[in-house]
Amino acid sequence: MPIQQVLQKSQSNNTYDKPRAPRADQPLPPCDSSPAFNSEDGLIRSKLQRIQEGGEIRYMDMFAGCGGISLGFLTAGFTPVASVESDPWAARSHGANFGSRSLGGDRAAHHAPRDAVTETADTVFADLDLRGRTDSQIDVLVGGPPCQAFARVGRAKLREQARLREEVTADQAFLVDGRVSLWERYVAFIRATKPVALLMENVPDILNHGGTNVAELVSKSLADEGYDVAYTLLNSVWYGVPQMRERMILVGFHRSTGIRPRFPTPTHHLVLPSGYTSSKNAARRVLKAEGSDHHRWIPDPAPDSPAATSASEALADLPALYAEEMLRIGAIRRGTKDPSEPVNYTRKKPSTAYSRLMREWHGFATKATTGHVFRYLPRDYKIFAEIQPGWEYPQIHAYVEQKITTWLAGRMQRGLSTNPRDPDVSAFIESWRVPYDPAKFPNKWWKLRSDAPVRTLMAHLGKDSYSHIHFDSAQARPITVREAARLQSFPDGFVFKGSMNPAFKQIGNAVPPLFAYAIARGIRESLGAPPTPDMRVDLFELTPSRIKTTEGKK
Repeated sequence: MPIQQVLQKSQSNNTYDKPRAPRADQPLPPCDSSPAFNSEDGLIRSKLQRIQEGGEIRYMDMFAGCGGISLGFLTAGFTPVASVESDPWAARSHGANFGSRSLGGDRAAHHAPRDAVTETADTVFADLDLRGRTDSQIDVLVGGPPCQAFARVGRAKLREQARLREEVTADQAFLVDGRVSLWERYVAFIRATKPVALLMENVPDILNHGGTNVAELVSKSLADEGYDVAYTLLNSVWYGVPQMRERMILVGFHRSTGIRPRFPTPTHHLVLPSGYTSSKNAARRVLKAEGSDHHRWIPDPAPDSPAATSASEALADLPALYAEEMLRIGAIRRGTKDPSEPVNYTRKKPSTAYSRLMREWHGFATKATTGHVFRYLPRDYKIFAEIQPGWEYPQIHAYVEQKITTWLAGRMQRGLSTNPRDPDVSAFIESWRVPYDPAKFPNKWWKLRSDAPVRTLMAHLGKDSYSHIHFDSAQARPITVREAARLQSFPDGFVFKGSMNPAFKQIGNAVPPLFAYAIARGIRESLGAPPTPDMRVDLFELTPSRIKTTEGKK
């Protein structure tokens, strides 16, 4: 069955693509009038019964970003209700993609940024013109509190900023960063909205934040609120995403349902490089030292599983952009890039299963795409052309230094000046030398391999794109906004608001929608909602027996 038909069929019992707002005279949902509604367990049972009878599975997205989790849940047959996101551009992107598909009477309110610290569930629902009790509005709460203070990269930045302020405790700056406690706001929204199920996503380092397993603290707090929760580490590359992205995933269900948390088993095989396995090794040490009531280990993918999606499969059908030629003819120049400019595909029909998904994703299908713009780096295009796919920054640095040495030796043999003050010498060195210390910045530059998934895309793409240089040496450039979106599994019809830098930042901060879809399908199954076709069966030619969930092991 074509993937478009699978997706359409899977949504046939769902109204997410039919925007509607409740009228002022519209009766409250059935759960409001249930005799047992005044008890929390009765409320949960009423919500669960409605879901199991084919009613909408309504969700709210906290710390939503541009909507990676939202898209995964939407595609799995859930109905968006509301989102909370403080970044203005990300909030606009979320509103542009989900506002017309969400419940609530005020369309414009879905585009507004909201601060989780100052907002409450009451104020959010009121702004969206949602009527009825606060705890009757949603069935599932999802979200990922900002991870910068948990992540090692973010911690380094916080230490640097603290030292600039000459703080004595600079090395512990990440411990007092306000973003660390935003998970408490997530719990506050859980307390107010009483969802049947919940999902939280974060970086692996949340398991070892200054020697503390914050994921366990979150789990215990949610347990106090009446939820049975569990968390684990999963890599998005194991679920068809063409990117190695390790994340902590926490799933929970209200204890009164008797539903045990389950996680999707991996569907794709890849032996992760050492840099990614180290996260699990560090987690093992912390878990062994502290113990954990809520952590679960999920088995690695079976060796006979389909191979992980490669970069070339992911970027198929997008037009080639030859940076050096574009620079020569003036087709690229410094200044703000417009990601909204439409771009046609190189083929009328998709050439890979993954590109077919990107072009035909239900609700986001498109005949052309946008965002195919890249960063203006005129000095570096020639370097990008010469370095080899898979090279890391130390190799690139060594190659460039050797090139400079060889050039100087040639000048010396010809009796020409090699004095760095000589204008010709200075100009050549400056046009090639890469400025960063390879010992301090080993991951600063990296050239993609066409035959493998890519490394983790991060929000830093909004500042520079050296971490993801296109594998095609003829194109000699960093990846475009649309290529980054595809590597995160955002479909080509997904809109990113803002110029190039905000768009890159939104993509780097997001949860891959295809990864979120796998989790959402598992939650839907656990809730006992009526079964619908799974788009992965057709997309990846998976047998239904390969698409499973597991409680994992302690």
